Amino acid sequence: MSEQEFEGPRVTDKRRVDPESGEVRRPAQSAGASDPLLDEAVEAALVDVEVTEVESKLAELTMDLQRVHAEYANYRKRVERDRELIRQTAVGGVLGELLSVLDDIDRAREHGELDGAFKTVGESLESAVSRLGLERFGTAGEGFDPNIHEALTHEASDEVSEPTVVSVYQPGYRYADRVLRPARVAVAGSD
Repeated sequence: MSEQEFEGPRVTDKRRVDPESGEVRRPAQSAGASDPLLDEAVEAALVDVEVTEVESKLAELTMDLQRVHAEYANYRKRVERDRELIRQTAVGGVLGELLSVLDDIDRAREHGELDGAFKTVGESLESAVSRLGLERFGTAGEGFDPNIHEALTHEASDEVSEPTVVSVYQPGYRYADRVLRPARVAVAGSD
């Protein structure tokens, strides 16, 4: 069957850009005369619509990018915060296990048994835990604070106006603003 014999529907390429040359096609002229100014206005309006659509899509994609960037920044901050908390918990756990050793060193020092090489080892251990951030607290004469002190005994005294630590049985320790062990104390207060 030849091309002339085929009487079916005719297909028209309506693409705005010619795929072979890459040039923008002009709209097909109808059989009647057309106004070139009107054609340019229609084409300008079409270009304006396309520019508006592209700008709208660009704004949408920019907002998506900003949202994803903010989510990533928040995620990174949360991971760093969690990582620091895990580190503090691990160090606090190790320091908590060393408290009994520190107590033994203190008792040996009080009894004059900490001398020679043991003195050096004890001082090195105390220095190391201090560098890690372990703080010792609880001294006689300070005000009683139930958040950091554990009162083992209480006595009435007219010499104090508020509850006061008079004796420390066992010092307290804190690490990273967290009490690892409260100070065990004797308290005097006016009754």
